[in-house]
Amino acid sequence: MEAILGKSLSSLIFLIITFYSVLISAAGDVQSGSKLYSSCIQCHGEKGRGNPEEGAPKIAGQYDWYIISSIKQFKAGVERKNPKMLPYIKNLTDRELEDLAAYISQLN
Repeated sequence: MEAILGKSLSSLIFLIITFYSVLISAAGDVQSGSKLYSSCIQCHGEKGRGNPEEGAPKIAGQYDWYIISSIKQFKAGVERKNPKMLPYIKNLTDRELEDLAAYISQLN
């Protein structure tokens, strides 16, 4: 029984460490995201506070995973559609999405 618990605990620790390292490696580069964000400013504003006249919501401070998920949904055009935004996001790579999200999530 002790051997089984020990092995289970070791497996759990391994999974936690693996999950944590994936999270760290997935973190985007804020500096690169800042450059990418320059095309978002006209609608979302310099600080990401949004612009009701443009129909652009506040995005500053959103969780990076939420930003990535939202942009992917806009790119797919299934659940969320925004033809105005599509030209700016359609060619973003996953890495660029992570960088952009890292930058937006730290805005206040």
